[in-house]
Amino acid sequence: MNYRARYLLLGVLSLALLGLSPAPPANESAEAMDARLAAAVVTRVGPSYLYPEAATPGLVNPAVTQANIRQTICTRGWAATIRPPVTYTNTLKREQLAGTKDRNPTHFEEDHFISLELGGHPRDPRNLWPERWGTPDHPLTVQGPFPSHLVGAKNKDAVENALHREVCAGRMTLREAQWEIATDWFRYFRERVLR
Repeated sequence: MNYRARYLLLGVLSLALLGLSPAPPANESAEAMDARLAAAVVTRVGPSYLYPEAATPGLVNPAVTQANIRQTICTRGWAATIRPPVTYTNTLKREQLAGTKDRNPTHFEEDHFISLELGGHPRDPRNLWPERWGTPDHPLTVQGPFPSHLVGAKNKDAVENALHREVCAGRMTLREAQWEIATDWFRYFRERVLR
């Protein structure tokens, strides 16, 4: 085994020991990315309420690729053109909350786990989940206020915006950003957004 192959293997093993998987290649197909997300075993640093159940691993929009980000996600207002209607997302949110302790829909936003601005699938329930505005012990509504010590939907929105800027500036690939948001958005929030 040559030096470069050993270095690459060491890097992959190090990531695995940390509970991380290497970022996908920039040209990975939507199907391959979806399969990677569905099979991902990650150790997340945030409390469990910050993430959806395993049934919502995140799903990418096959119409968005690295080659067309300038015509899709990096075009101002593009996400609004594919956003599903509130009637669809509210119905889905009520269905998803049916078996939960807190069934108050005002405590949640129906969130695209991989946001539309990062090329997430707009309608598939594997990319939609009821995300808390506050915490289980401190429920909030969209009106807030949002105390800085509580982490919820507003914080994930900040990560989505930061990753969108990185992708559109060419500092990160689309697949890297999708992987980052889906595997542990809170880690990125803590390490990059809060600094």
